[in-house]
Amino acid sequence: MKKKLSILITSFSIIFTANQASAQGCVAIRSTGGYCSMQQADSSKWQLSINNRYFKSFRHFVGTDEQKQRMELGTEVINHSTATDIAITRKLNSRWSLMLDMPILSNARSSLYEHANLGRNTTHSFGLGDMRIALYSWLWNPEKLYKGNIQVGLGIKLPTGAYNYQDYFKVTDSTKRLGPVDQSIQLGDGGTGLTLEINGFYNVTHSVGLYGNFYYLSNPREQNGVSTARGGTPSATAVFNGSDVMSVPDQMMIRAGVNYMIHRLTVSAGLREEVLPVYDLIGGSNGFRRPGRILTVEPGITYSLPKVSLFAYVPTALSRNRTQSVPDKISTARTGKFTQGDAAFADYSINVGASFKF
Repeated sequence: MKKKLSILITSFSIIFTANQASAQGCVAIRSTGGYCSMQQADSSKWQLSINNRYFKSFRHFVGTDEQKQRMELGTEVINHSTATDIAITRKLNSRWSLMLDMPILSNARSSLYEHANLGRNTTHSFGLGDMRIALYSWLWNPEKLYKGNIQVGLGIKLPTGAYNYQDYFKVTDSTKRLGPVDQSIQLGDGGTGLTLEINGFYNVTHSVGLYGNFYYLSNPREQNGVSTARGGTPSATAVFNGSDVMSVPDQMMIRAGVNYMIHRLTVSAGLREEVLPVYDLIGGSNGFRRPGRILTVEPGITYSLPKVSLFAYVPTALSRNRTQSVPDKISTARTGKFTQGDAAFADYSINVGASFKF
């Protein structure tokens, strides 16, 4: 029966972000350690999980419409984002566990418009992201219930990542100006947030199982005070609609799918939706943000040994939608002209990692 339980557990022992969206770029869902702490019922007290994620965002969307002219004209913004999530989990007893997650982020953003259209230039960011601590509990004792179970987690996200990270922007052919990098490559959002996770599994047969995950980060802080003018003076339009300072948005992720186990190998396939909402659950929602959602198909593979699991997941985009932000809505209401900004998305992301129990 324990072997049946591991059908689901191995694929869940992954630091999946509600991050930074695995396949999003400018929408800026950054890594906050959306770690699913499901564990196999054995004598291990500790679990170390390391997940490495990479994506390249470059396809611009307004709503669900791709702005193909951006690539044709060579004006697309290109984000290269790499994240390493390191999570350590302490199993307190058969039902309760405590997790600490530390994301390390590395980003590069290439654009023309941020550099006075004087050729394509790149800004960078690197360092520790926003750390997270969470407490998890199974609703039923996993040592007695192997067919299925639900785990609930509550956590706090700390503003440990730099949210005013700066680099140089080209102003003229011979002049550069130091200023905050774009929100999408900031290491943190500047807010102290609360997280809710619900993780579940159900073993249909000895080899087939179902899984589901829900993750929500609530950021009560509305804005973090960081200018969006890249070291310059905000435009009158930005001040007018409130997009002159960065917002501190909520984040959400839902995923569900099926696992099939062949000996030590588990193959999984599912759907995953990641959302940066227009409106926050608690607090105000103004300030600069690129709200949006992406639906992906998420194939994965996991190879499991008694104390080690190796995994790889490649969420691939099915649909992308850059929704209308609060500043967009303010501009629309005050000018009578419909306004909706764009955002760059990736086609896919690559997640590779391992978990170790000891």
